[in-house]
This record gives sequence, C-alpha cells and structure tokens, in this order.
Amino acid sequence: MYTPWTLFVDVGFIACLLLLGKLIRVKLRFAQRYFIPPSLIAGFLGLAFGPGGLGWIPMSDQLGTYAGILIALIFACLPFSSSHKGEKQGENIGRMWAYSQTGMLWQWAFGGLLGYFILSRFWPLEGYFGLCMPAGYCGGHGTAAAIGQSFLKMGGDDMLTLAMTAATVGILASVFIGLALVKWGTRHGHTSFITDFAELPDELRTGLIPMNKRESMGEATSSSISIDSLAFHVCIICMVALGGYGISQFVSYWLPQLEMPVFSCAFVVGILLKLCFDRAKVTFYVSPKAMGHLSGTFTDFLVAFGISSIKLSVVMQYLVPLLILLICGLFVTLLYVLFIGRKLMKDYWFEKALFTWGWFTGTMAMGIALLRIADPDMRSRCLENYALAYLFIAPVEICLVTFAPVAFANGYGLIFLGLAAFAGCCIMGYAWRRYMKHDNKC
Repeated sequence: MYTPWTLFVDVGFIACLLLLGKLIRVKLRFAQRYFIPPSLIAGFLGLAFGPGGLGWIPMSDQLGTYAGILIALIFACLPFSSSHKGEKQGENIGRMWAYSQTGMLWQWAFGGLLGYFILSRFWPLEGYFGLCMPAGYCGGHGTAAAIGQSFLKMGGDDMLTLAMTAATVGILASVFIGLALVKWGTRHGHTSFITDFAELPDELRTGLIPMNKRESMGEATSSSISIDSLAFHVCIICMVALGGYGISQFVSYWLPQLEMPVFSCAFVVGILLKLCFDRAKVTFYVSPKAMGHLSGTFTDFLVAFGISSIKLSVVMQYLVPLLILLICGLFVTLLYVLFIGRKLMKDYWFEKALFTWGWFTGTMAMGIALLRIADPDMRSRCLENYALAYLFIAPVEICLVTFAPVAFANGYGLIFLGLAAFAGCCIMGYAWRRYMKHDNKC
C-alpha cells in the first residue's frame, strides 16, 4: 500500500544514489574525464538495483509519477529564474532564435516522420513512436516525462519508457560526442577561448568548487524571523504548480478530449503570477538565482527518478527500431548543429553550436556544461542571447509537447508533423534572407 512514508523512502533512496553518484564523479577518473553528471549515475544505479532491475533497492512503482510532478515544479520556476538583464543584441538574439527554433521543429518533424513512414513499415509500431526521439533529445527527461504522462492518459502505455530511454541516450550522447566536438574544435582552431582541452580547471572535472571560486546561491529576500527565504521561494513554486494542476483538472473535467499537461498549465500560471508581481512592483523579492538553483535541484531528482523508472522489458521489445531512430536522430542533429551553426552564426559559431548540441540532445544544463568547457568565462554571450530568444521558443516547445498527443489521439498526427516541418522551413527561409544572404554579400 502506498503511503506518505513510501514517498519518503523513495526520495531518501534517490538522495542516497545522488550522493553516491557525486562521490563517484569526485573519485573516478572515468567519470571526470567524460563529465558524467551524478544524476545520470544515480539513475543508472536506480535502474540496475531498483524495482526495474535486480530489486535490491526497495523503491515503489511510482517513480514515473514523480517525474511528472517534478517537471511541473521545474516549469513553475522558469518565469522567475531569469532576470533578462544586460545589453541587448538584437541581431545575435534573432540568429539564436532562428537557429534553435528551426532545429527544434525539424527534430520533431524528422523523428515523427521517420517512425510514421519508414520504421512502421518493418515493425508493428504506433504512429507516434518516432516522437519519443525529439521528446527525449530536445526536451530531456523533463519533456520525456511530460509527453509520456500525456500519452499514458490516452492509452500509450509504452511512451513514457521510450521517451525516458531516448532522453538517457541523449544525455550520454551530449556528453561523449560533445567532448569529442570540443577536442575536434581545439585541434582545428574553431574554438575562440581555449586552445587545449587539457587546460580545463579541476573544478569542472570533479564538480567541487574551491573556496576562492565559490559564488552565492542567491540573495535572501525574506527575513527568517517571518519566513525563511528559501521556504518563501519553494512556496511560490508549489503554489504555481498547484495552480497548473487545478487548471489541468478543470480542463480535463469539462473537455475530456483535450488533455492539458500540468507542466504547461504551471508555466502559464507562472507567467501570469510574474506579470502580477511586475505590476505590483514586488518582483525584486523573488531571487532569479534561488529559483534557478531550485529548478536545478528538481532537475537532478527528475533525471535520477526518470532513468530509474525505465522498464527494460519495453526497451527490449522495441530495441531495433528504437536504436535506428535514436542513431539517425543523433546523426541528423549533429549535421544540423555544425553546418547551420557555421552558416548562421556571425561570431563564436562553434561555442554556440556546442551549447545547442548539448541542449538538442540532453538538457539546457548539459548545453551550459559544454559551453563552460569551451568558453569558461562566458565571453561569447551565448547564454544571454539564448535566454532572450527562449522567450519566443518556449511557447512553441510547450505547444509541441501539449498538442502532439492530442493530434495523434484524434487522427491528426501527420498534419501535426507536416506543420512542424513547414514552420521550420519558413523560419529558416526568413533566417537565410535576413542573415545568411546578407553575410554572403559581405
């Protein structure tokens, strides 16, 4: 029987695995050499020794449900986790937007069409099978959890495992291929800020920051005599996520054919609350740094829970078509990131392509990790450009994840994929006329 103590035990075991993963990262040179995240190590340990593997760790069968809750909390943080300060760089932001938005749309279209028209001819697959690749790659474990939960409500029982598997493969690819790209870039003179991979500081390898390089995790905006500042921020996040859950349940009750994911609704509630805070001029009491760290905390637990919840029997059932889908997805994504990045980005193209590779195959955190290797002092301003460009990317990403299950459940899957491909072509056509054609003339 599931009780609150079951939740306590599950979280406790995952916390122990995360600490063990951190210890392995600190002590094992292999983990340092390839920058393997402790959350990934914890997830594999949970998969191997948890209920889906040897069964030595007595965790419950609700690990996949936790992933769905955590992604709602992560999206509740997003509207508050960026201050968007700094000098505006309109052209660079426009280039980053076109580059990222087109890549995302084409990845969804490519994965869906590959599964719909080719793989389904050789294996008895559902029409939405190919979506597990972009859901896991471009969205990471968060989007994999969100779309898996949505398909689960519509009868797609295997989608959660398939998307989580794709996300896990994506993170591994972002790490190993990303590091190979850094070495390739330094050898061929594409990097702007490092000339040798061996120059990287120890704190990037071990993950332990020395005393003289430590930074604040965020300002205290509330006196602990009333409510602790961290508790204040957690309360905001939980309130936003609860509002998202309420809206999702309301829509589900009145429009059963339209399943609105909790994370999508939480993101909307967060934006509305942020606008209210801005209007009331109290936004400065919310620390973007604190929100960013809480989002990172939820993400670490999400990755560990997500990988631990993978059903190996389902993976084995779809092993061959899944491998074909994931390998083709990696190859096409790599070609896009390098070729279009070099053509579209006016300056620091390699650093921006490296960040985009980490984001398109793993998570934004993996993109940042790879970027810090090639650009330790963040002089390329890639993150500033991305943060502002993401204001326009996020609604499209949420629409993709929200309406893909609805489209396929109602027989409009092919139209959905066609629209994604067409929209990507339109944006790239705009980018060619606005930026690349101008660059060639110069």
